[in-house]
Amino acid sequence: MDTRTRITVNDAPGENTRNAGENIAASGALADPFGRAITYLRISVTDRCDFRCRYCMAEQPVFLPKREILTLEEIDRVASVFVRLGVRKIRLTGGEPLVRRNIMWLLRRLARHLHAGDLRELTLTTNGSQLARHARELAGLGVRRVNVSLDTLDAEKFRHVTRRGDLNKVLAGLEAARAAGLHVKINTVAVKNVNGGEIPDIIRWAHARGFDISLIETMPMGEVEEDRACQYLPLSEVRRRLEEELGWRLEREDYDTGGPSRYWRVRETGGRLGFITPLSAHFCDTCNRVRLTATGKLYLCLGQNEDADLRAVVRETPPETADAALEKAIRAAVAHKPRGHEFAIGSGEVRGRMPRTMNVTGG
Repeated sequence: MDTRTRITVNDAPGENTRNAGENIAASGALADPFGRAITYLRISVTDRCDFRCRYCMAEQPVFLPKREILTLEEIDRVASVFVRLGVRKIRLTGGEPLVRRNIMWLLRRLARHLHAGDLRELTLTTNGSQLARHARELAGLGVRRVNVSLDTLDAEKFRHVTRRGDLNKVLAGLEAARAAGLHVKINTVAVKNVNGGEIPDIIRWAHARGFDISLIETMPMGEVEEDRACQYLPLSEVRRRLEEELGWRLEREDYDTGGPSRYWRVRETGGRLGFITPLSAHFCDTCNRVRLTATGKLYLCLGQNEDADLRAVVRETPPETADAALEKAIRAAVAHKPRGHEFAIGSGEVRGRMPRTMNVTGG
């Protein structure tokens, strides 16, 4: 059963929230009903991935037919309208974005907004498996930072978590990224009874190489074979162990990449450590993000079901009026952005589950 709420260009926000973003909207920039400027677009360029991470997707996922996926040209068109509306940061995600055929063509197209000064940052989140091939070109295009998902440094455990991944290929990709001058942030999902005891070692390893690292609580996105509550490891418990058992001193930093991570400096390692806590402590108050899925659905919140179908706008509107139609649809959608997500956990049960998987929505 499809439980999504579809937003159309004729929908209007409620009377009690309509005026909150008027000052921002008056300038032509995007603003949601709570006065938050929308300056960050995350784009899932494919639902396909060369890994099958256990907390992310089923072991035998059913991938979408090609006709349902936005073409690279369509993604470029939608993204360019967002840039004209004030988006200043674009992150490509997946699935695994670097397995998308001709993905570097899209990156070259989007990089023109960097060179024109209309986009401050173009980046991507990757599992690192293809990074060794592309790191140098990414840096040459103006990509300055990449996020790389890495949940363990144990090769056997890595293959178990990813169901097929090769840790050595990921490590080679990370070294290639560092050699190319890319700033690397490691994303580590904390999974109970899998990598909890290894997290301090991963932090030390990342900081020794000059990499930032963010720890992430597992999110209830899509149906997987394992119980989400059994996977959940609260980051408050991880932090308690770092500070009380290991004696690490964490000092709050104002560093902000536009994402949900809250950062601390670890005095003992000298590196930066972030915490992303969708279940134990919401991070929605300053949200400036929207997400475009590989199928052209615009989601205003990772943990809500409302969406707007931008693929239909692109494909059913004459080319000469498509940009204007997209702008109208985007503004109508952003006018319905909710205050925050509904992910939560209590009494051994994860609440706020989303039916769509992370590889379709975009990590």
